[in-house]
Amino acid sequence: MTVLAISVPTNEIPGLLVPAFFDTVTMVAIVMALVLIVGLPLGALIHNLAPGGLYENRALHTPLSWVISIGRSLPFLVLMTAIIPFTRFITGTNIGIAAAVVPMSIAGIAFFTRIVENSLRSVPAEVIDVATASGGSPLQIITGAQIPEALPNIIGGLTINTIAMIEYSTIAGTIGAGGLGYIAVTYGYQRFDHGVMIATIITLVITVAIIQIVGDALVRRLTPQRTTITR
Repeated sequence: MTVLAISVPTNEIPGLLVPAFFDTVTMVAIVMALVLIVGLPLGALIHNLAPGGLYENRALHTPLSWVISIGRSLPFLVLMTAIIPFTRFITGTNIGIAAAVVPMSIAGIAFFTRIVENSLRSVPAEVIDVATASGGSPLQIITGAQIPEALPNIIGGLTINTIAMIEYSTIAGTIGAGGLGYIAVTYGYQRFDHGVMIATIITLVITVAIIQIVGDALVRRLTPQRTTITR
């Protein structure tokens, strides 16, 4: 059986990619907003429930950590497929942007929670000691000392997380979520349209590069400059 390649005329490719690009941006923006709102406090909570934390509590830390580990360890395609009933219950559908946001948010929150937790571990103990000696409450220590001190690492992790969500959005294209992933599957894979596939790849590469450049610039700006003394 011969499969015929169907090619979109070159001048029509931008009209195909631009709406798909904005669908991808919409998906990733919604997901990253949820990731930041939920993942930042959750990461701080898990870090401070751990031994040596401000709210040390093994009974709460262990199950929370396991739940995050499960969400983090599942490949996105497996997670997306496994929670289809839950996604349908939440959104009323298992296709489109709304259906993609649910599994992407779960995966992204789990990912970012671990990033925040690991970033807070890098905060020097003396910073916490000073904040404690100053009479700060646990919440004030978290918001005024831990998070600001770990902010460059958190921003770096947020950059990585955003890029990962772009990758996940392309996988979500397999369930008709729209975006660049849907274009790649429909035109590049099913129709063997190499022109559309190459244009999609270039768009993704440029988008990821811009996000990485912006993220790196923010990290450099937020990282304290240490002066070196030469003798």
